[in-house]
Amino acid sequence: QLQLVESGGGLVQAGESLRLSCAASGSAASGIIFNINTIAWYRQAPGKQRDLVAAITSGGSTTYADSVKGRFTISRDYAKYTVTLQMNSLKPEDTAVYYCNARVGNIWGQGTQVTVSS
Repeated sequence: QLQLVESGGGLVQAGESLRLSCAASGSAASGIIFNINTIAWYRQAPGKQRDLVAAITSGGSTTYADSVKGRFTISRDYAKYTVTLQMNSLKPEDTAVYYCNARVGNIWGQGTQVTVSS
């Protein structure tokens, strides 16, 4: 069964960058399932709902929330079974727990904390 493992969160100052990674884990078929899946990043700040940040389809088409357009870039490496979220020009309002999601099967990772100080 496909499992998702996130990494790359941390504490940074406003204007700095972070790179989050979501990697496939699990059975031998997990990587194939990962690559044919749309993978999305969501985030949830304390007391708020979980919102979509960016998504990438199996064909590489991307979608971004308006609040991160021009600052965040989502990409995938089919050989390494990973999806990366490059976050530049971070703002305090980007502070949240970031979750990786595989659309088919609605599979979630454990989340990684991103904190941006002003």
